Amino acid sequence: MSLQRPTVSVFDAKSGEVVREVPLPDVFQAPIRPDIVSRMNNFLRMNLRQPYGVSMHQGHDHSAISWGTGRAVSRIPRVSGGGTHRAGQGAFGNMCRKGRMFSPTRTWRRWMHQIKINERRYAIVSAIAASSITPLVQARGHLVESVKQLPLVVSDEVQNIQKTKEAVAFLKTHGLLLDAQKSKRSKRLRPGRGKQRGRRFIVRRGPLIVYANKRPSAFLAFRNLPGVDTCSVHRLNLLRLAPGGHVGRLIVWTESALKALHEQFGSVNNEKGAATTVRRSGAVYQLPRPVAVDTDVGKILQSDAVLNVIRQKKATTQRKVRFHHKSNPLKNMKALVKLNPLALKEKRLALLRERRSKVGAGRKQK
Repeated sequence: MSLQRPTVSVFDAKSGEVVREVPLPDVFQAPIRPDIVSRMNNFLRMNLRQPYGVSMHQGHDHSAISWGTGRAVSRIPRVSGGGTHRAGQGAFGNMCRKGRMFSPTRTWRRWMHQIKINERRYAIVSAIAASSITPLVQARGHLVESVKQLPLVVSDEVQNIQKTKEAVAFLKTHGLLLDAQKSKRSKRLRPGRGKQRGRRFIVRRGPLIVYANKRPSAFLAFRNLPGVDTCSVHRLNLLRLAPGGHVGRLIVWTESALKALHEQFGSVNNEKGAATTVRRSGAVYQLPRPVAVDTDVGKILQSDAVLNVIRQKKATTQRKVRFHHKSNPLKNMKALVKLNPLALKEKRLALLRERRSKVGAGRKQK
């Protein structure tokens, strides 16, 4: 599921009117793989962690030794000495007061995860393609009812904005102010210990402004708006394009940034030009192609090309399946004979014995 539009409109940054039509880069036709985006997002966030761990001697500050066996107490090390309540209390164990933690954290844990460059680029192009599909952007929680088109492309004048009030006017002109205000209202304290570790507030993500110039003045203007981020098209970050591993970020592209996308990722099969991005081997980067052009399986199965090749349906006669009642062999003689063929002979012998006994009893009475 990707965008198949050949061209896209460029809106004026100040007036919001259509200025021109530009061709849409083929990167917006890349297949959308939420599984790869989520996997790469998790790895990138893991690689930002700082190693931490407790001291090797933490919880072993006391002079403690076990009392051994024979005292009807556990063999946990106990604080030596006397005259205080602390003497004789358990120490060192994770269940003891001032003891060590269970499985102490160490700095030699595996913090970093190797990320394949091609897989990361696959995730980036998937996030870019998903940002142009309105249902995916709305599913992520963005308010795009007032946005004129997706992907939203504006003129390069937006990079010259220097004041925050000009940035707010720009958002209002292009229908992005509602989403920015939603991000501002969502600012709240972070629950837990994170508020004491430099992550005091959490804010929902709003629009993302992608520019092509090197650190324009608009970077400082949009920085004051909560939830509104900026990013260079030459340094696209998956953590910005798909925060939390969820595709569908509301992105605003400048005209020069949209052209740089075509130069950076190229076109499908290099039909409209090759990409400037190269692999480690020196080969030119190729955009990922979808496995199936048409994902409507029912339409494919009912097409003439498939129906003319497949065999005709075999005529099969349905046989009526009879329900066999399960008989009790203790009460049903036929069922008993199926299980034990000698049962019939034993039954006959029993009847003969019974008849002979009756005949003999009658003779005795005479």
